[in-house]
Amino acid sequence: DCIDRAIEKNISIKNSSLDLLNSSENKKLAIGNFLPSLNISGNHNWNTGLTQNITTGILENQTTKNSSVNMSVGIDVFNGLANLRRLHRANLDLLAKKYQLEDMKEDISLLVANSYLQILFNQEQLEVQKSQLKISQEELNIAKEKFNNGVIPEGDLFEIEANLALSEQNVIMAENSYQISKISLGQLLMFGDADNFEIADDNYEIPNSDILNKDAKEILNVALKKRNDIKLAETNLEIAIKDQQISKSTLLPSASAYYSYNSRVIMDAPTSLKSQFDLNAGESIGLQLNIPILNGWSSQSNIKKSKLNVLRSKNLLDQTKLDLENTIYQALNDAKGAMKSYEAAKKSEIARKTAFEYAKERFENGALNTINYFQAQQLFETAQADLIRAKYDYIFKIKVLEFYFGIPDFSL
Repeated sequence: DCIDRAIEKNISIKNSSLDLLNSSENKKLAIGNFLPSLNISGNHNWNTGLTQNITTGILENQTTKNSSVNMSVGIDVFNGLANLRRLHRANLDLLAKKYQLEDMKEDISLLVANSYLQILFNQEQLEVQKSQLKISQEELNIAKEKFNNGVIPEGDLFEIEANLALSEQNVIMAENSYQISKISLGQLLMFGDADNFEIADDNYEIPNSDILNKDAKEILNVALKKRNDIKLAETNLEIAIKDQQISKSTLLPSASAYYSYNSRVIMDAPTSLKSQFDLNAGESIGLQLNIPILNGWSSQSNIKKSKLNVLRSKNLLDQTKLDLENTIYQALNDAKGAMKSYEAAKKSEIARKTAFEYAKERFENGALNTINYFQAQQLFETAQADLIRAKYDYIFKIKVLEFYFGIPDFSL
């Protein structure tokens, strides 16, 4: 739900969607290049002063009014296949913008998933600190009773009170971390009231996944076919090649055909407007051929630049593939390491819990001093925190691997 909302509200994604719409309009323009041009123009003017009388042919001071109309049609017969190549480029650009939008959505999804799991980690960490605070409060009550009965000295009581204050401080720090992580995700989702933002209160466990049974090469082969950043780089290379072809079109001859019709009338003439319109009508039709010979080296320079851009796009594609390969190998190693860390953290937490319960029993019976008891308690708290951290780190790294393997399912 958070990912869906982030994709809907994210400003960068909205701008990328606008880029996609802009590419759609560019495609319409490319299609329009194949259509003939049709223009109609007209004007009406007044002439005052010494002008020729069209009836007598004598120059007279007079005011005349006349109107004219013109219609022209033009069409490209051949322009070095530039229009066809521009249409192909427009289609490629539209495809590139789609890949760009999807790639941005994937990046946002990973960011939201990480932020979401950070909340879960801080939430469980807060519960651990609250549980430790209750234990510290119980310890203080027991210690006060022992001090009143003369079982422990006043110094031990002060140590336990200080430990309670430390537990209260840890709760406050855990609460702050929890609230900050909620605010961060709320802002990422463009949630207006980020202070009151809450996520589903579920108990998330390690997901069942066989992604760690696959080797890096298998994951990479799938990622090269499915990752949108790879598709985007490949499409940008095709666009660069098409730009090179378009630049070469300027070296070829071009031909265009045109037709024009025009007529004019004088308002104060003795003959009717219709007869003037028919009498003064004129038509022209022609074919224009243009052969480029020398144009300041601009065509040759543009061709060379387009070749360089092709090489640059190839390098970017190779670099993107190399980065993806390194990322997948690193992600697989990180996930395997996270699995081992999680298993070790579980064993450590169980051992530290048993040791703490044993130390607590000895402390309450007076067989263990305060310092050793606090050490056992601190080791247990650290083990709990390490287990929570290892758990959500493992979950996230599994989801990252699944993401590269083409499983964009971030449900837990």
